[in-house]
Amino acid sequence: MKLILATSNKGKVREIQAMCKDFEVVPYSQLMEEFEIVEDADTFKENALIKARAVFAALDDKDVVVMADDSGISVDVLDGAPGIYSARYAGVGSGDKENLYKLIEAIKAKGINSSPAHYTAAIAIVTKDAEYTVHGWMYGTVFVEARGEGGFGYDPMFIPEGYMQTLGELDDEVKKKLSHRAKALSLAKVILHALRLDAKSN
Repeated sequence: MKLILATSNKGKVREIQAMCKDFEVVPYSQLMEEFEIVEDADTFKENALIKARAVFAALDDKDVVVMADDSGISVDVLDGAPGIYSARYAGVGSGDKENLYKLIEAIKAKGINSSPAHYTAAIAIVTKDAEYTVHGWMYGTVFVEARGEGGFGYDPMFIPEGYMQTLGELDDEVKKKLSHRAKALSLAKVILHALRLDAKSN
Protein backbone atom coordinates (compact mmCIF):
# COMPACT_ATOMS: atom_id res chain seq x y z
CA MET A 1 0.00 0.00 0.00
CA LYS A 2 1.34 3.40 -0.99
CA LEU A 3 1.27 5.92 1.82
CA ILE A 4 1.44 9.56 0.70
CA LEU A 5 2.85 12.02 3.23
CA ALA A 6 1.32 15.49 3.26
CA THR A 7 4.68 17.07 4.08
CA SER A 8 7.89 18.02 2.35
CA ASN A 9 9.81 18.45 5.63
CA LYS A 10 12.85 16.23 5.01
CA GLY A 11 13.38 15.49 8.70
CA LYS A 12 9.80 14.29 9.14
CA VAL A 13 9.89 12.28 5.90
CA ARG A 14 13.09 10.48 6.97
CA GLU A 15 11.70 9.74 10.43
CA ILE A 16 8.38 8.41 9.14
CA GLN A 17 10.03 6.33 6.39
CA ALA A 18 12.36 4.76 8.99
CA MET A 19 9.43 3.87 11.26
CA CYS A 20 7.09 2.64 8.50
CA LYS A 21 9.41 0.36 6.55
CA ASP A 22 6.59 -2.08 5.79
CA PHE A 23 4.83 0.57 3.68
CA GLU A 24 5.87 2.45 0.56
CA VAL A 25 6.11 5.97 1.98
CA VAL A 26 6.18 8.82 -0.56
CA PRO A 27 6.14 12.56 0.15
CA TYR A 28 3.46 14.26 -1.92
CA SER A 29 6.10 16.59 -3.40
CA GLN A 30 7.36 13.64 -5.46
CA LEU A 31 3.97 13.38 -7.14
CA MET A 32 3.09 17.01 -7.71
CA GLU A 33 4.33 20.52 -7.22
CA GLU A 34 4.31 21.66 -3.64
CA PHE A 35 1.51 24.04 -2.76
CA GLU A 36 0.70 26.19 0.23
CA ILE A 37 -1.67 24.70 2.79
CA VAL A 38 -3.10 27.22 5.23
CA GLU A 39 -3.07 25.66 8.69
CA ASP A 40 -5.52 27.95 10.45
CA ALA A 41 -6.96 25.64 13.09
CA ASP A 42 -6.12 25.97 16.77
CA THR A 43 -5.19 22.36 17.53
CA PHE A 44 -2.54 19.95 16.23
CA LYS A 45 -5.29 17.46 15.33
CA GLU A 46 -7.26 19.89 13.16
CA ASN A 47 -4.14 21.19 11.41
CA ALA A 48 -3.06 17.62 10.61
CA LEU A 49 -6.51 16.95 9.14
CA ILE A 50 -6.36 20.16 7.06
CA LYS A 51 -3.06 19.02 5.51
CA ALA A 52 -4.16 15.44 4.85
CA ARG A 53 -7.47 16.55 3.31
CA ALA A 54 -5.78 19.13 1.08
CA VAL A 55 -3.28 16.65 -0.35
CA PHE A 56 -5.92 13.93 -0.75
CA ALA A 57 -8.10 16.33 -2.74
CA ALA A 58 -5.18 17.59 -4.86
CA LEU A 59 -4.04 14.07 -5.79
CA ASP A 60 -7.48 13.25 -7.20
CA ASP A 61 -6.86 9.52 -6.74
CA LYS A 62 -9.46 7.80 -4.59
CA ASP A 63 -7.21 4.79 -3.94
CA VAL A 64 -4.44 6.62 -2.09
CA VAL A 65 -3.99 6.86 1.65
CA VAL A 66 -2.71 10.25 2.80
CA MET A 67 -1.07 10.81 6.15
CA ALA A 68 -0.21 14.16 7.72
CA ASP A 69 1.55 15.03 10.93
CA ASP A 70 1.26 18.24 12.90
CA SER A 71 3.59 18.51 15.82
CA GLY A 72 5.28 20.99 18.06
CA ILE A 73 6.71 21.82 21.41
CA SER A 74 4.92 23.48 24.33
CA VAL A 75 6.97 25.16 27.05
CA ASP A 76 5.41 25.57 30.50
CA VAL A 77 7.11 28.87 31.37
CA LEU A 78 5.81 30.35 28.07
CA ASP A 79 2.22 29.25 28.79
CA GLY A 80 2.41 26.49 26.18
CA ALA A 81 4.11 28.48 23.42
CA PRO A 82 5.16 27.98 20.70
CA GLY A 83 2.65 25.08 20.46
CA ILE A 84 0.92 24.91 17.09
CA TYR A 85 3.19 27.73 15.87
CA SER A 86 6.39 25.72 16.46
CA ALA A 87 7.28 25.40 12.76
CA ARG A 88 6.98 29.16 12.19
CA TYR A 89 7.85 30.53 15.62
CA ALA A 90 10.52 32.88 14.26
CA GLY A 91 8.25 33.97 11.40
CA VAL A 92 6.87 32.49 8.19
CA GLY A 93 9.67 30.87 6.19
CA SER A 94 11.96 30.60 9.21
CA GLY A 95 14.18 27.52 9.49
CA ASP A 96 14.94 25.15 12.35
CA LYS A 97 17.87 27.19 13.65
CA GLU A 98 15.96 30.47 13.74
CA ASN A 99 13.06 28.84 15.58
CA LEU A 100 15.40 27.11 18.03
CA TYR A 101 17.29 30.27 18.95
CA LYS A 102 14.13 32.35 19.24
CA LEU A 103 12.79 29.83 21.78
CA ILE A 104 16.09 29.91 23.69
CA GLU A 105 15.91 33.72 23.85
CA ALA A 106 12.24 33.65 24.95
CA ILE A 107 13.10 31.37 27.88
CA LYS A 108 16.16 33.46 28.79
CA ALA A 109 13.93 36.56 28.82
CA LYS A 110 12.04 34.96 31.71
CA GLY A 111 15.29 34.98 33.71
CA ILE A 112 15.60 31.19 33.85
CA ASN A 113 17.76 28.51 32.20
CA SER A 114 15.24 25.68 31.85
CA SER A 115 11.56 24.81 31.90
CA PRO A 116 9.36 21.71 31.80
CA ALA A 117 8.07 21.17 28.27
CA HIS A 118 6.45 18.56 26.10
CA TYR A 119 6.18 17.63 22.46
CA THR A 120 2.84 16.73 20.85
CA ALA A 121 2.37 14.85 17.59
CA ALA A 122 -1.02 14.50 15.93
CA ILE A 123 -1.29 12.22 12.91
CA ALA A 124 -4.24 12.31 10.52
CA ILE A 125 -5.00 9.60 7.97
CA VAL A 126 -7.43 10.34 5.16
CA THR A 127 -8.88 7.79 2.74
CA LYS A 128 -11.86 7.85 0.39
CA ASP A 129 -13.98 6.24 3.09
CA ALA A 130 -12.87 7.69 6.41
CA GLU A 131 -10.62 9.97 8.46
CA TYR A 132 -8.61 8.93 11.51
CA THR A 133 -6.47 10.81 14.05
CA VAL A 134 -4.04 9.66 16.75
CA HIS A 135 -1.74 11.46 19.18
CA GLY A 136 1.60 10.91 20.89
CA TRP A 137 3.41 12.93 23.58
CA MET A 138 6.93 13.19 24.99
CA TYR A 139 7.68 15.02 28.24
CA GLY A 140 10.94 16.52 29.44
CA THR A 141 12.83 19.77 29.97
CA VAL A 142 14.09 22.47 27.63
CA PHE A 143 17.39 24.24 28.31
CA VAL A 144 18.78 27.52 26.98
CA GLU A 145 21.65 25.71 25.26
CA ALA A 146 21.68 23.75 21.99
CA ARG A 147 23.60 20.47 22.19
CA GLY A 148 24.08 17.80 19.54
CA GLU A 149 23.77 17.63 15.78
CA GLY A 150 21.13 14.91 15.55
CA GLY A 151 17.40 15.30 15.05
CA PHE A 152 15.84 18.51 13.83
CA GLY A 153 13.73 21.39 15.06
CA TYR A 154 14.00 21.95 18.81
CA ASP A 155 15.70 18.59 19.49
CA PRO A 156 19.10 20.07 20.52
CA MET A 157 17.54 21.90 23.51
CA PHE A 158 15.13 19.19 24.75
CA ILE A 159 16.07 16.50 27.28
CA PRO A 160 13.44 13.75 27.66
CA GLU A 161 12.36 12.60 31.12
CA GLY A 162 14.78 10.02 32.52
CA TYR A 163 17.71 11.05 30.29
CA MET A 164 20.74 13.31 30.60
CA GLN A 165 21.26 14.04 26.89
CA THR A 166 19.28 16.16 24.45
CA LEU A 167 17.43 14.65 21.53
CA GLY A 168 20.20 16.15 19.42
CA GLU A 169 22.71 13.92 21.24
CA LEU A 170 20.75 10.69 21.70
CA ASP A 171 21.04 7.78 19.24
CA ASP A 172 18.30 7.42 16.67
CA GLU A 173 17.32 4.02 18.07
CA VAL A 174 16.73 5.54 21.50
CA LYS A 175 14.71 8.39 20.02
CA LYS A 176 12.52 5.97 18.09
CA LYS A 177 11.31 4.52 21.38
CA LEU A 178 10.81 7.88 23.06
CA SER A 179 9.55 10.31 20.51
CA HIS A 180 6.07 11.77 20.37
CA ARG A 181 5.97 10.99 16.65
CA ALA A 182 7.04 7.37 17.25
CA LYS A 183 4.22 6.96 19.78
CA ALA A 184 1.67 8.47 17.41
CA LEU A 185 3.03 6.40 14.50
CA SER A 186 2.72 3.16 16.45
CA LEU A 187 -1.01 3.89 16.77
CA ALA A 188 -1.26 5.06 13.16
CA LYS A 189 0.35 1.82 11.96
CA VAL A 190 -2.45 -0.19 13.57
CA ILE A 191 -4.91 1.76 11.41
CA LEU A 192 -2.72 1.44 8.30
CA HIS A 193 -2.38 -2.34 8.70
CA ALA A 194 -6.17 -2.62 9.06
CA LEU A 195 -6.65 -0.50 5.92
CA ARG A 196 -4.21 -2.70 4.02
CA LEU A 197 -6.01 -5.87 5.11
CA ASP A 198 -9.32 -4.32 4.15
CA ALA A 199 -7.97 -3.37 0.71
CA LYS A 200 -6.73 -6.93 0.13
CA SER A 201 -10.04 -8.47 1.13
CA ASN A 202 -11.85 -6.23 -1.34
